[in-house]
Amino acid sequence: MSTVPRPRPPSVDTVLSAARRRLDAPRAHEMIVAVTRAVVAEERERLGAGAGSRSVVDLAAAVVARLDDPGDAIPAAAINATGVILHTNLGRAPWPQAAIEAGAAAAGDYLLLELDRATGRRGSRFRAAEEHLIALTGGEDALVTNNNAAALVLAVGLAGRGGGVIVSRGELVEIGGGVRIPEIIRRAGARLIEVGTTNRTRVADFEASLAEGRAKVVLRVHPSNFRQEGFTATPDATELAALAHAHSAIVIDDLGSGALLATEAFGLAHEPMPSERLAAGCDLVTFSGDKLVGGPQAGLIVGRGDLVARIRRDPLARVMRPDKVTLAAVAATLGLYRAGRAVEEIPLWQMIAASPETLRTRAEAVARDAGSGDAVEPVPTEATVGGGALPGEVLPSFGVALGRRSANRTLAALREGTPPVVGRIEAGRVILDLRTVDPGRDADLVAAIRSAIG
Repeated sequence: MSTVPRPRPPSVDTVLSAARRRLDAPRAHEMIVAVTRAVVAEERERLGAGAGSRSVVDLAAAVVARLDDPGDAIPAAAINATGVILHTNLGRAPWPQAAIEAGAAAAGDYLLLELDRATGRRGSRFRAAEEHLIALTGGEDALVTNNNAAALVLAVGLAGRGGGVIVSRGELVEIGGGVRIPEIIRRAGARLIEVGTTNRTRVADFEASLAEGRAKVVLRVHPSNFRQEGFTATPDATELAALAHAHSAIVIDDLGSGALLATEAFGLAHEPMPSERLAAGCDLVTFSGDKLVGGPQAGLIVGRGDLVARIRRDPLARVMRPDKVTLAAVAATLGLYRAGRAVEEIPLWQMIAASPETLRTRAEAVARDAGSGDAVEPVPTEATVGGGALPGEVLPSFGVALGRRSANRTLAALREGTPPVVGRIEAGRVILDLRTVDPGRDADLVAAIRSAIG
């Protein structure tokens, strides 16, 4: 029995030589080799999928085009029509325009990042974001890190090498990316002390470890990415703080998603706010800048001034500090909260606050402009916050359903278009939820639908 050999692409050396002859400007050898290997690897995949082979000349041209156009290094901007507002795979929520402008200004010029304007000498690092946090939460001081996991590691580090950290068994959660609270505590050099049970923990469960001096830190972890129901009990924050303070211990409260606006005002469940936990007696609160705050990825620490000062002096704080672009963008985002403009100008809150009636009107217009008959029709949907925030909560929404052809094919065609559109499949139809689509992109969405179903 004879077999037809699978076609193979030209060697890397062959394509590399041809590409060098076409270059009109010097390039680093390592860069040319890396791009050539990538192009040859892609050609091998194409041939394996049954595509026709390309010549050495064509492959060399592809190498040169990629070297000349660094745009491939930037992920394609996409239209999020999934109905998941904080979509982790799509970069979570877009930044507010004020943050974009502040970040661009910081990136494009020198700035007084750590220079005192009056003396001309080195001063404290840019503090605007931290001053906003103090005003918004009531904390004595604040610190910005590169993400909330970093904030938590630094806070737990206050326990000291080998120091005990008490955590309820019901709060030993996985926070994302396979990272778990016990691992964070261990990597911070502290020792985990578990109390209570998975479903029920009381304040009294903490008393023995505190009274015996086995721990000086109590860590509370808000279950921001899951919901526990039924026969459950959690310790009251005020009572637990009082118990910890009676034994000269501190309470760290990790809120995860964090919220600087009352979520129940938008028809969602109440999400604990940093100001509430500080008022209850917690000494430090940590939360994210890129979830319910709606800004850049960052970790935010607020609370007692002496504890924040200790964290700031920790050598690891330098490892985990954000760059000037992030600091400027975080400050701009938080400034919108202080100015009372968060709902009007932060995309996350614009999406959450959008009324179903407004979304219905948009869905009807998109369906009318994009298709005919039942090929595209407006439909009621349910959107979610996502990003590990407010689990199980949904927002009534509207979108369009695409019919008549394979849902998987249509979804793939939308993803491969320009711009890429990401939706979901329900009941065998593609659903494009408008709650997560910027109204300014509706015309682009119409063109993408026409292309995908045409």
